[in-house]
Amino acid sequence: MPALSDWIGFAAGLCTTAAFAPQVVKTMRSRSTSDISLGMYALMVVGITLWLIHGLAVGSAPVVAANAVTLILVGIMLVMKFRYK
Repeated sequence: MPALSDWIGFAAGLCTTAAFAPQVVKTMRSRSTSDISLGMYALMVVGITLWLIHGLAVGSAPVVAANAVTLILVGIMLVMKFRYK
């Protein structure tokens, strides 16, 4: 059974990952990325990738799960940024 700290980590990861979902949905619907910062999302991809690697290295399931899903969402935003120019 996961430790309390793991459950807290999963809850934190759920909150921070879910925070990206409304922006992804809004951008998909509007097909407008003019207000989306390319630099911010590019830097987020680097940071999230590093957190994912860290999570894998230390064997932290909450860190791996949250950052894997967030990387997908942020990656989708970057693809839309280039596609909907």
